[in-house]
Amino acid sequence: MPKSPPAPDIAVLLPSWVLSLRADRKSPQTIKSYSDAARLYISWCEAEGATPLDRTSLRRWTTSLLDGGAAPATVRARQLGMRRYAAWLLDEGEITEDPFVGIKPPRLDSTVTEPLTEEELRALLKACEPGRDADPNDLFRGRRDEAILRLMLETGARAGEIVAIELADLDLAGGNVIIRRGKGGKGRSVPFGPHTAKAIDRYARVRNRHRLASSPALWLGDRGKGFTYDALHKTLGARASAAGIARFHPHIMRHTAAHRWLAAGGSEGGLMAVAGWTRPDMLMRYTRARASARAAEEAARLNLGDL
Repeated sequence: MPKSPPAPDIAVLLPSWVLSLRADRKSPQTIKSYSDAARLYISWCEAEGATPLDRTSLRRWTTSLLDGGAAPATVRARQLGMRRYAAWLLDEGEITEDPFVGIKPPRLDSTVTEPLTEEELRALLKACEPGRDADPNDLFRGRRDEAILRLMLETGARAGEIVAIELADLDLAGGNVIIRRGKGGKGRSVPFGPHTAKAIDRYARVRNRHRLASSPALWLGDRGKGFTYDALHKTLGARASAAGIARFHPHIMRHTAAHRWLAAGGSEGGLMAVAGWTRPDMLMRYTRARASARAAEEAARLNLGDL
């Protein structure tokens, strides 16, 4: 009876998988999420003496993450990363069967994310204002961060989409930006108004003096550096802290933009087009926190009891 081939060293093969993900044009955020999940799982297996390509091991790891206080959505993403890795190993002929087929992801809680209030938004933008005697770096950061916040707030674009914008994608005069590659590889054209255009223009003028001004990227880091998703998360978190907003994360801007669009009377179809949603259930997920309040305001405007 022929012997089964030895299990591959999935830690050694990890760089090859990352190369494959890049070739498939996965977003930097997806690649990071998947590869981080694989590294965490491999490290856990080594510490626990567990067999990596084993259903029981994956379930034990998932349970350990949940027991450790990780959010179900985070654990779901971690598990998905490993399942994607196993599927790639099978496609590449490194294993003869996928051990994780049929494993169910953790059940997600039906969470509700409250949008930022108008007062919080004003405080957040005010936190970006450089002082009268600000040095060039503070001036640069302040104008950049205000432009980013206004663009996120008005368009509802994802943080990763914002970071990826290039100068060539921007039409300030026309009030439009092209999201070249949104989630799922889908691009779209996104409009914005004069206040956002003004903020971006003010940033662009100080950007012209940056050491990397010739870079195609719209957003640049201070002190001669580039600007990444992690940099956006860090700098906006610092602005929120200065504004006294404890519950801030970049994704809350997407929830807030969606709520403000509908509260102002915008259509659901228009919001889906601008935000890059293809399914109505995603729109409901992002806007349900204030759905009752919007319905009450709409009912008052309609005044259907006036007979």
